[in-house]
Amino acid sequence: MSIVSLGAAVVGGLLLFFLPGYAVTKALFPEWRLRGPDGPRRAVETLTLSFVTSIGLTVVVGFGILDLAPGGFSAAWSDPVLEGALAAVAAVAFVASVLRGAWSREAPRVRVAPGPGEEGAWELSRELERLARDERRLQHALRSAGSSSTEGARISAELESVRAERDALRKQREDQYAS
Repeated sequence: MSIVSLGAAVVGGLLLFFLPGYAVTKALFPEWRLRGPDGPRRAVETLTLSFVTSIGLTVVVGFGILDLAPGGFSAAWSDPVLEGALAAVAAVAFVASVLRGAWSREAPRVRVAPGPGEEGAWELSRELERLARDERRLQHALRSAGSSSTEGARISAELESVRAERDALRKQREDQYAS
């Protein structure tokens, strides 16, 4: 085996098993960095996801070539269509990762999850349903405990807190709709 054929085998293996998946992974997760306190975990995640994604891309691209090629497709070194298609996928994903800031010095900002009432209608409905359940539970506990005991006073205070939170969420959403 000559040096040229060894080099071609290494490049072909990288194109089949690593490079397209790595480029897609960097494009999808530009904020993942291999340095810092999360570095070792992110490195394992990135390598694993790169390998699995490359295998999947190889299968999908190979099937697409097999299905679309008029004369059929043979995976031989003399017909490097698959490697060319995977190189094109890797190049497009690399450009996308550059545009998304995966290779910049500073990681792109990660969108922070919104707090209660800041999200969409579905999440707000779920939060209001949870508060309604808590309110019913506390009302039942208050009836069972009686309002004269210290336990009743604590439950009353908690009930008022739940009602205040519910009213604040509703008012905040109404103000958003009004503006």
